[in-house]
Order: sequence, then C-alpha cells, then structure tokens
Amino acid sequence: MSTLIEACVDSVESAMAAESAGAHRLELCGNLAEGGCTPSLGLLDVVLQRVVIPVMVMIRPRGGDFCYSDDEFLVMETDLRQAREHGADGAVFGLLTLDGEVDLPRTQRMVELAQPLDCTFHRAFDLAVDPLAAVEQLIASGVTRLLSSGQQATAIAGRECLRRLVDRAAGRIKIMAGGGVRPEHVGDLVRETGVREVHVNGGATRRSPMRFRRDGLCFGLETIGDEYRTAGENSQRIRQCVAQLDSLAQPGGRQ
Repeated sequence: MSTLIEACVDSVESAMAAESAGAHRLELCGNLAEGGCTPSLGLLDVVLQRVVIPVMVMIRPRGGDFCYSDDEFLVMETDLRQAREHGADGAVFGLLTLDGEVDLPRTQRMVELAQPLDCTFHRAFDLAVDPLAAVEQLIASGVTRLLSSGQQATAIAGRECLRRLVDRAAGRIKIMAGGGVRPEHVGDLVRETGVREVHVNGGATRRSPMRFRRDGLCFGLETIGDEYRTAGENSQRIRQCVAQLDSLAQPGGRQ
C-alpha cells in the first residue's frame, strides 16, 4: 500500500514546488515562523488556481497555545466558513481545554461547519495530557484524521506513541505522522508505526534579493525579525521522501 505525503506550505511558490515534487496533498498556512496560522484568502485563491492536488487550510487565529477565547473561536468559525466558500478541500485545526484535554464541543462545532470537507486535528494533540483518551475524543468528534509527532519533538522520536495511536484507532480515524520528518528516516517511520500518511514541511526561507538594506529595524517579533528573509520552498525534501516511500511500495521493498 502506498503512503500519502502531505506538504505543509506557506506560499504560492512552495505550493507549486511541492506538487511538482510529488506531494499528494497540501496543508496551506500563513506564518510558519509561529508554527502556522490561517492563510489569507488571497493566498488560498491563488494557490487553488495554480495546483490541482487537494488543499487543506490551517484554521489558527494566532501562535501560541491552543486554548482559545470566545472571540478567538468566533474568528476560527468565520475563517473556516470563508475557506470552505472559497473552495478549500479541507480544514486543519486543534482546540484544547485549560486542562489539556480535547475541547470536544468546539471541535464538533468546527467539524459541523466544515461539512462536507475533510477535517484534520493538528499537533495541538501533542500537548494533550492523555493521548489515548484524546484520540477517542477525536473519533467521537468526527474529524477525518489526526496529525501527530507522538507527543515528542519529532515523529521519529515519537514513533512508539504513534504505533499505539494507530493500533488504538483501528481504522476509525486516520493517523498522520508529522514533525521533523526527513528522507533518511521516513521509511523507518512508516514501517515502525503503520501510518499511511506523512506530513512533510515544504516551506523554507531564503535571503531577500534586495540590494539596499537598512539594518537595525524589525517589524515582527524580536526572535523572528529578519526583514531580508522571505518565504521559499523545500521541494528537494519532499521529492526525496516520495522516492523513499515509493521504494517501499515496490515488489521486494521492505515493509
């Protein structure tokens, strides 16, 4: 059985490059420097014009934790409606309570609003207090899939937890491994966990081509602010991951 690769992208360039490199689906974000937030409708519209593979849209009103105020949740509901109306193929979101449990009522509300689109609960899950209880809540909520690194910094480090999640899910929800996925270990990740979907970062940054520079100014967070670095793409990583996973699917490939 072949493994689906989803590429996380944050620009038209990275979306097109990911599709050309063999990605099967995109997760479209804004502001990857903060882990990904809701992209603009302009970005969504142009990406949908340029690619043919499915586009999942991140619904996240800000960086930081995943426990949202009433106003922030209203923004999420509005963003989801607009993404659906503009032609997105699915939505990606994650909501937790103050005690680190899945915010089940709000998650169910987002699934209802997204209908008939696919829904992914993202790596907010990796901050949940009890992963096996959380996956049962997500199954009850009706989301299509869970994106997780197995509650570790990278998916390969969390492979034992991912294996348990796959076993617990038993086909009731798709488990997608993501977080620091690289070509050199993606084959082992799939073999050792049993996942059939892998999430790979297709975004990158590059130096601005501007010749004139004014040093000493920062327009973002101080820890992020490099005004002469812009969004780029990392199609090579995706292409190499595709090649590694294709080799597993060939007769004689190690399963």
